[in-house]
Amino acid sequence: MEWTFGFIAIALLVIGLVGQAFEMRKIRLITTKDDELASANIFTNKKNFKWYAVIGIGIVLWYAAERV
Repeated sequence: MEWTFGFIAIALLVIGLVGQAFEMRKIRLITTKDDELASANIFTNKKNFKWYAVIGIGIVLWYAAERV
């Protein structure tokens, strides 16, 4: 049973990180022009919090899989 938690955790981590990368790219393209640097507030955009939740769940499951 532990390997299933580990597999699910790794899948959630990968999905969360890739999804957040695409989301941050969309946010950056919407908020900045080509010659500007991205704002540091891009990490606190509310569209990112769903990806933070997926990454957090993946980390918790991975920890649980290691401890069981």
